[in-house]
Amino acid sequence: MLESSQQKGQSLAQQVASKMEEFIKEQRYKVGDKLPNEFELATELNVGRGTIREAIKLLAARNVVIIQRGKGTFVSENPGLTEDPLGLSFITDKKRLSHDLMDVRVMIEPEIAKLAAEHATPAEVEEMEAICLAIEKLIHENKNHEEKDIQLHSAIAKASKNVVVPSLIPIIQTAISLFINLTNRSLKEETIETHRQIVEAIKIKDGEAAKKAMQRHLGYNKDELNI
Repeated sequence: MLESSQQKGQSLAQQVASKMEEFIKEQRYKVGDKLPNEFELATELNVGRGTIREAIKLLAARNVVIIQRGKGTFVSENPGLTEDPLGLSFITDKKRLSHDLMDVRVMIEPEIAKLAAEHATPAEVEEMEAICLAIEKLIHENKNHEEKDIQLHSAIAKASKNVVVPSLIPIIQTAISLFINLTNRSLKEETIETHRQIVEAIKIKDGEAAKKAMQRHLGYNKDELNI
């Protein structure tokens, strides 16, 4: 039963949003699940449909749910994780931002690669190998490989099995996008070679080799930024 707004210091819509978040955390609704319609939720939570609409808007603003017009409301893939959690898009000096993001990547991604080598499943490795091949194809065709590059680093992060690491993915995504745009995709064979080395080390579960391969990969990137 929902408490009064006076007791909680929240509006009714905020209370409803909190209750729906609890349902998701308890895995009553899982990633990708479609939520019941407004009428069903209103009946279950004993509030009006207008309150349900406001609650869903609050959840959508925090990327807990995604509203798909004509289809319904679904639990987000990464509930609560926004595309720009640190407000990096408001930093106007993109060259400086790219350098500083690269420094952060050098601090964390080699260790992420090491964890991935220790914990990645065969299916996850297979996915990484497929993404590597797609990146190589795009590079050889002189096409933008940004999306696939982000997919690869995201897959490595998820394979680490560390519950905090996936929250860092938007930062890694921003760093990759900035780097590719600033360098005009100038690194080609170096990217192909180091991606292969990283994934191969993860495949054979050699954490130190994966860490060193990621360090080489980021080293090439950092050197390119300094040109």
